[in-house]
Amino acid sequence: MRAIKSGAVDFLTKPFSDADLMTAIHAAIDQDRKKRGERAELDTLKRHYLDLTPREREVLPLVVSGLLNKQAAAELGISEVTLQIHRRNVMQKMAAASLADLVRIAEKLEIPITHSRRVGGN
Repeated sequence: MRAIKSGAVDFLTKPFSDADLMTAIHAAIDQDRKKRGERAELDTLKRHYLDLTPREREVLPLVVSGLLNKQAAAELGISEVTLQIHRRNVMQKMAAASLADLVRIAEKLEIPITHSRRVGGN
């Protein structure tokens, strides 16, 4: 168990073949490549998030929570047109191709979704 916590990917029991060793090595390399890619993606998303203005950081969780523009604007005390401008800027700065993409990005960044467009608890 200590070996796994220290980063071991697999255990080979003796005797093992060269093929078993090479398979384990390739699996470890593939796993490391995947983790590095995920870390690089998260670092990029964090940099994009830091490029947002404070107001855009307020808009982001409202948009990904599913609030209508009208509802999000009312929550922030701004006009719907101003909210739409901020929303567009968020989409561009976060390099989101769609609202669904922005939701996935917010999940990766662990941005809390504290609002719901559901009314009255139904």
